[in-house]
Amino acid sequence: QVQLVESGGNLVEAGGSLRLTCEVSGITSAIFGLGWYRQAPGKERELVAGLPRSGTTYYAESVKGRFAISSDNAKTTVYLQMNSLKPEDTAVYYCKVEAMQGAYWGQGTQVTVSS
Repeated sequence: QVQLVESGGNLVEAGGSLRLTCEVSGITSAIFGLGWYRQAPGKERELVAGLPRSGTTYYAESVKGRFAISSDNAKTTVYLQMNSLKPEDTAVYYCKVEAMQGAYWGQGTQVTVSS
């Protein structure tokens, strides 16, 4: 059974930092990519940062220079380091894994940035 469990979301003041963690288990096939998405109230879910198996790491324009995605070598843990947080970063953040056996989402973790 595939499971993705996010953690690290919290309430933080503008300018602060958080690190989100996604623990991945149950993936038995090749992983094509890892990503962090977010969804703010009333808005569509958007890709924030993507880490493909090969190719260039992707960052949404709104987070470039502030956020960094990384993973361990085994791709069992995915991180999102978020610095210089802004109120507009407030959202539920989701981890996604795309593998040969399918695409999987975590349950989300709430990030709230106060002004």
